[in-house]
Amino acid sequence: MRKTWRTALVAAATSFIVALSGCSMGAPTGSSQSTEKPKEITVWLMAGDLSDDGVKAINDEFTKETGVKVNLQTQEWGDIVTKVTTALSTSTPPDLIDMGNTQVAGFAASGGLMDLTSKKDELANGKTWLKGLEDPATVDGKLYAVPFFGASRVVIYNKKMWADAGITAAPTTFDELEADLDKVAAQHKGEKDFAPFYMPGKYWYAALQFIWGAGGDIAKKEGGTWKGSASDAKTLQGIKEWKAFQNKYSTEASRSLDEGDQPTLNQVLGAGKASAILNNSVETVAKNSDGMTVDDFGTFAMPAPEGGTQPSMIAGSDWGIAAKSKNQEYAYKWLKIATSDDIQEKYVYGSTGWLPNSTELVQKIMNSSDFPEYKKGFFEAALNSKATPNSPNWTTIEGDQSINELFGTIATGNESVEAAAKDFDQHADEVFAK
Repeated sequence: MRKTWRTALVAAATSFIVALSGCSMGAPTGSSQSTEKPKEITVWLMAGDLSDDGVKAINDEFTKETGVKVNLQTQEWGDIVTKVTTALSTSTPPDLIDMGNTQVAGFAASGGLMDLTSKKDELANGKTWLKGLEDPATVDGKLYAVPFFGASRVVIYNKKMWADAGITAAPTTFDELEADLDKVAAQHKGEKDFAPFYMPGKYWYAALQFIWGAGGDIAKKEGGTWKGSASDAKTLQGIKEWKAFQNKYSTEASRSLDEGDQPTLNQVLGAGKASAILNNSVETVAKNSDGMTVDDFGTFAMPAPEGGTQPSMIAGSDWGIAAKSKNQEYAYKWLKIATSDDIQEKYVYGSTGWLPNSTELVQKIMNSSDFPEYKKGFFEAALNSKATPNSPNWTTIEGDQSINELFGTIATGNESVEAAAKDFDQHADEVFAK
């Protein structure tokens, strides 16, 4: 992705979401709908989410089919939660909104999004959406947004560095991964600040994958109420496996750092100060290197100590229709075109390079003759994807950085795994109760 990605960008106080509320979740009453054909519909698209030719293709087809024009408004990520929340509370909101996959629950809980459950089969085009995009868009069994594209997190490694260490193929098990990293470490023994696998201690995206691989989760819903679950046995197991890996293969200095601290993950790998990272963009790593190209790097899904691969933390975008839109019929027609197989293949993947929204299209593209080798890991990992808990209050957990601090204090050893997990659960329960 163009950033380390979407989840960090949605960290805004839940109070903004709650302020919109007062209405219940679900579609609006029919009285809000215009009985006249509109001259145009308004679409909010996040900057960088789709290429210009992709936007033109959708809008041209929509206008051809309906005779209605599209007022496309590109939005920036800064303070977008507040902006969308305010817009959805008005009587004239944008008809369609492009939003981060982890934002959907908050907007849905406030009553700001149309209930699309009855249209799910038609919108899915007979395909199976990526779980990391569909699950956050589904609240209490109801669908409030439609998956648009994704970006999975995988191991990105320096192929020459690994080859120099005698590694000829990407590992397929966790034991093989550790054995390969031990070879890299031996090859670079004595090099100051070199990390076989650079993983900052506060980089919670990576930690969550270890937790998921162990069968745990950071929060869960019990009896209709969200609770912190860092102290659950399987979650603790995943945290301990993550800490052992992070402490062994990343630098000691990285234990108190976050992904955005300088140098960033991409910069460390691009500068040759690490042989591998867990992230979602080879292109960004290459841009942060001295003359390396995407073909100098390999990718693979992160193996789990328990076997198989860890569920990949997926980021991405979903489309929602405003509950107060007076043009829902036409917004739906635009949405159908935007999420069609043709647009997914030609523009979401073809022009922009994102993962398409379904497992079938991921497999189709991955099996094509011109599929780039360096993208293989991202596509394989997407078939086993996951996202953050879809509680409307999750944005507060991100916004106050309590989850960053949970793993930072564990990585540095400032607090035991059990004590830190207990503290986090207490805080999470308070947040979820608001």
